[in-house]
Amino acid sequence: MAFADLLEQVGATGRFQVVHTTLLCIPVLMMASHNLLQNFAAAVPPHFCSAHANLSASAQLSAADARRITVPLDAKGAPEKCRRYEAPQWHLLAGNGSAGPGEWEDVDEAALQDCHDGWTYEERERTSSIISEWSLVCNLRSLKPMGQTVYMGGVLVGAGIFGGLADRFGRRLLLIMANLLMAVAGTCAAFSTSFSLFCLFRFMCGMALSGIVLNTFSLIVEWIPTRVRTVVGTGTGYCYTMGQLILALLAYFIRDWRWLTLAVSLPFYVSFLYSWWFLESSRWLALNKKPEEAVRNLKAVARYNGRKAEGEKIDVERLQVSMKKEMSGCKSSYTTLDLFRTPTMRRMTLCLSAVWFSTSFAYYGLSMDLQKFGVDIYLIQVIFGTVDIPAKVVITITMSYCGRRLSQCGGLILAGVTIMSNLLVPYDKQVVRTCLAVLGKGCLAASFNCCYLYSGELFPTVLRQSGLGWVSMMARLGAMSAPMVLLLGEYVTWLPGFIYGLVPVLSGVAAFFLPETLNIPLPDTVEDVEERGTGRISKTKEKEVNQDNLLQQKS
Repeated sequence: MAFADLLEQVGATGRFQVVHTTLLCIPVLMMASHNLLQNFAAAVPPHFCSAHANLSASAQLSAADARRITVPLDAKGAPEKCRRYEAPQWHLLAGNGSAGPGEWEDVDEAALQDCHDGWTYEERERTSSIISEWSLVCNLRSLKPMGQTVYMGGVLVGAGIFGGLADRFGRRLLLIMANLLMAVAGTCAAFSTSFSLFCLFRFMCGMALSGIVLNTFSLIVEWIPTRVRTVVGTGTGYCYTMGQLILALLAYFIRDWRWLTLAVSLPFYVSFLYSWWFLESSRWLALNKKPEEAVRNLKAVARYNGRKAEGEKIDVERLQVSMKKEMSGCKSSYTTLDLFRTPTMRRMTLCLSAVWFSTSFAYYGLSMDLQKFGVDIYLIQVIFGTVDIPAKVVITITMSYCGRRLSQCGGLILAGVTIMSNLLVPYDKQVVRTCLAVLGKGCLAASFNCCYLYSGELFPTVLRQSGLGWVSMMARLGAMSAPMVLLLGEYVTWLPGFIYGLVPVLSGVAAFFLPETLNIPLPDTVEDVEERGTGRISKTKEKEVNQDNLLQQKS
């Protein structure tokens, strides 16, 4: 008997699993809101230099007249964003603003200066943003991507901290802490009085997001049988998709960045309160020398699923017999270094690192600068969110019939080719460029959906959180790099698109070196992973496969 037998005995797909998975997925709805919040909180409004401080005292002028004599026009006839005349050009007001030939020469030769009196913002789509709040324009415009990079840095640090601690102290406790941290840090970010404080609290939000993602996924996958992992994993991914649509809806009705930040943070107070109800993974408890708690949780699941009599048959001795091989092969503690000690684990970790880095790198490279598409930002957010729906349907089908490895490779390579093909489309063909970007984003969303499930199936239980924490750190390195690559477009316009496309193609090739996990039970120890890498599978795992296949045929 293996752990899968015990899970079937207490109910592997009963009421407990439905309620448990649903409650775990609710916070996932708001994760996209924090990941993509900067699209709206940091939307750049039209802006130009404010008039000279003493101008209003010397004459009564309308806002349009003040701008006319203060701000020069650029080559496209729009007001310059970062320079103004050193002195007001009063002659431009003569004849309703029409200057003669000689006067235009005077204007061209007029001395210019920086915006010493600040900027005037035309808040059309948003009533406020961190850009207008702290004037992150012109010489400070690089602070906008820096803000997102700091947030992703928090996600990276959180992945390392929460991933390692969860394998040592359990999934449930770290999930509770992460929910509280997200709620408090998000609230503080909404009331920040400076850009530095805003970045600090956003960094903490990023840390909390890692804790929620990693522990949510592990608690889900460790309480369900092999046969439903694909469907449940895809359903969890759809929660993130719905979250993108929720963000567009909230941002449309809440135009102030402070209230929007608060709105996407308050729900985590609720998830913090009900997360105390969750049961710790019995699989993790058994492998960490806590068999009494593991048996108690299994009996609780049995009662909730209406199988109390079956649950009472399980005791510590039976659990130890069921998982004798796994428990005997466990060390007292594991570290991140164990991901690289053995050949199969090392190869697997390196390939997954490339997959996660490239997926996140290209995904956020496309998703974090919606204004560049020249389309209404609320509409493009809805389009980018909606494309995930068919993309995840397709990836679910391919994962179920073609396998995880082929699905992962195909999604990444197709995404890279689509992104690079956009470089061949003229810039004025905005519809075509947007369609290709949407297709590429859909492929990357499918890749994300696949790699979350695939990684959870590849890493053993004793290192699952550490492994997921490691690859999540690689993903955040990619997400941190993405905004910085956009800055290269100021020097070579086509270079960001080329890099965003090339990296997924290369990692798609790396994914070919990963083992297939379709219809294979979760590995519990490093030895299980090494046996799989050599083409062998233990009798216990083989029995789990046969049992799952039999149950699937009966259902």
